Amino acid sequence: MELQLLLAVFLASVVAVNSLKPGECEVCIKTLDKFAATLSGDVKKDPKKIETEFRKFCKGSKNKENRFCYYLGGLEESATGILGEMSKPMSWSMPSDKICEKLKKKDAQICELRFDVEIDLKTVDLKKLKVRDLKKILNDWGEECAGCIEKSEYLKRIEELKPKHTEL
Repeated sequence: MELQLLLAVFLASVVAVNSLKPGECEVCIKTLDKFAATLSGDVKKDPKKIETEFRKFCKGSKNKENRFCYYLGGLEESATGILGEMSKPMSWSMPSDKICEKLKKKDAQICELRFDVEIDLKTVDLKKLKVRDLKKILNDWGEECAGCIEKSEYLKRIEELKPKHTEL
C-alpha cells in the first residue's frame, strides 16, 4: 500500500515537471495553432505534406515566428531540422501545447521565445521609450530612419510617419 502511494506521488511529480507552465512556449503554441488552422483535412493526416506546408508558411513569417521557424528547420537558412518532431504529432491531432512540450525536449530555445509587448502609440509617451523600442516601432511599420543617431532623430521620424501608420 505504501509502495503504491509512493509510486503515485513519483509519477505525478514526473508529469508536473514535464508539463508546460502557464505562458511558457507562447510563440510555439500560437504559431502551431495559427499554422494548423491553414491546413486542409487531407494535409493534416500526412506528416510530409505538413512539413511542405510549414515551409511555405514560414516564408511569410516575421519576428518571433520567423525565429521559431528557423529553430524547427522550416527556413532554407535553418542550420538544423526537427520538422518531423512537429509534423508527426500534428498528423495524430496532438494539441499544440503537447507538441511544444516534445519540441522543448529536443531544443529548449523553442520555449524561450516570447512575443514582444505591444506598444500602444495612443497612450505611450514616446520620449520615455528607449531607442531600441523606437527602432522596433519603425521596423514594425517597415520604415527606416536613415542616418539617425540621436534619440531625438528617431522621435522626429516616428512623428512624421505616425499619421501614415496609425488611426489617431
